[in-house]
Amino acid sequence: MAILRGTLWLTGLSGAGKSTIAELLHELLKQEGISSYLLDGDNLREGLNSDLGFDERDRSENIRRLGEVALLFVDAGYLPIVSAISPFVADREMVRERHKDRGASFVEIYVATPLSVCEARDPKGLYARARTGELRLFTGVTHPYEVPESPEVTVNTFRTPKETASEVLGYLANRISVV
Repeated sequence: MAILRGTLWLTGLSGAGKSTIAELLHELLKQEGISSYLLDGDNLREGLNSDLGFDERDRSENIRRLGEVALLFVDAGYLPIVSAISPFVADREMVRERHKDRGASFVEIYVATPLSVCEARDPKGLYARARTGELRLFTGVTHPYEVPESPEVTVNTFRTPKETASEVLGYLANRISVV
């Protein structure tokens, strides 16, 4: 497989499986000889974006910064894999436009896991805290998540994460124009 000049952007609710799929996709790409880099929204919030909160303005700035960091990796010859809730269509479209302006592809991958499944998983205990009111602005419970209007790939997590990552890799192999 040739190398895509662009970013893979996984979006979905907390607990949807974005990070797990991104990690497996990273491994599959490595097996194909493709240099990729994982940019996890949670990790960037601990460092680069630690000054941001969770109101709408800060969420938008968080996504803008993630998009800019992804473009730096694109310029360095990597295929960044971004895993971030990124709840607003307008923010994802803004990142898509920045990529387009820079001659890079933006592959939006919607991890379509139902809220009930995400809540049942609740790997960080966040849904439980949101339901008790401890977390005021929690996506999917007290804050909106806007489903992508036309993502390049929609996956669900009723299959295994490895099957889902392989589905994304298949999309890349069959549909992306590469440089």
